[in-house]
Amino acid sequence: MSANSSTLGQHLLQGPACTGWKQDVEGALYHLANCILLLGFMGGSGVYGCFYFFGFLGTGFVCCVLWGWFNACGLDIVIWNFLLATACLLQLAHLVHRLRKDTLPEEFELLYKTLCLPLHVPLQAYKEIVRCCQEQVLTLAIEQTYAVEGETPIDRLSLLLSGRVRVSQDGQFLHYIFPYQFMDSPEWESLQPSEEGVFQVTLTAETTCSYISWPRKSLHLLLAKERYISRLFSALLGYDISEKLYALNEKLFAKFGLCFDIRLPSLYHVLGSAASDAGPESEKEDEEVHGPAASPSQAMPTSVQQTPPCSPPPAATSPPAHLSRARMSRPDSGVLGEDSTSLVLEDFEEVSGSESFMDYRSDGEYMR
Repeated sequence: MSANSSTLGQHLLQGPACTGWKQDVEGALYHLANCILLLGFMGGSGVYGCFYFFGFLGTGFVCCVLWGWFNACGLDIVIWNFLLATACLLQLAHLVHRLRKDTLPEEFELLYKTLCLPLHVPLQAYKEIVRCCQEQVLTLAIEQTYAVEGETPIDRLSLLLSGRVRVSQDGQFLHYIFPYQFMDSPEWESLQPSEEGVFQVTLTAETTCSYISWPRKSLHLLLAKERYISRLFSALLGYDISEKLYALNEKLFAKFGLCFDIRLPSLYHVLGSAASDAGPESEKEDEEVHGPAASPSQAMPTSVQQTPPCSPPPAATSPPAHLSRARMSRPDSGVLGEDSTSLVLEDFEEVSGSESFMDYRSDGEYMR
């Protein structure tokens, strides 16, 4: 071992064994090949950096093959550079195949930019979601039903990509579903993974629609396996259901312009009991408020009408005056610090005898 190292040291100290240096330089192909190789080694990282790197290296090795064939006339130079150039071309082909394999269809690419990119969803997680729906885009013709009330089973979750879908119940219109909204998010959330059920509403396409659909079992397996995707769907479905509730809330309003508040879930039951218990009395009070000057005798109960008009009971006139003062101060209730709950309940007590929104037989009729 020491003899070999001493021999190597002697060769390095003695200098090159060349008897003479060539007076002329190599041809243009040799210098061009080295320049291209220099540019290739300056490439960056990532997929496009690999394209740059292997593209320039393959071109440089091809130039070396031409130089060895025409100028150097060395078979070993030609063979080695040919192998290196072939390796670079194979690597480029592999990169192209990966890019084509990972490229999403146009509809899914637009869905990612619209719905997932603002939430900074990783592309790999989004591809898992797309693979769960088998990358299929389904269509609905005009007036074609996606689900029929009481008949269609809840066995999937769908997201509308284009078009508009009408939601109705018992023939009554409820709301619309627009692009990038879930078509059956309330039905999905209403059932456990082991439960089965049918749609309570009818979904009909008003225009030509396209949508994607996840099978129920496949999506549940994905959500159970991927915790991040499960949280993502929980947030998206919660937001979608809230949008549908607010769309229904816009349809519920009183004649005096005050909207129902979906944040008061017990309001309907309070109004129902108030209407059944105090309906006739509230009607009489309204008559007393709106027409006390025109016919004061008609606004009083029967027992009060039999008394002399010179001495009316104070109890009969006191409630209308109180209600009149409440109505007069209603526009300034926000300034006085009155909360929305008391305002809504007080207004509904005033019109508890009205048939427009007090005579409901069921929750479904109330929502319509």
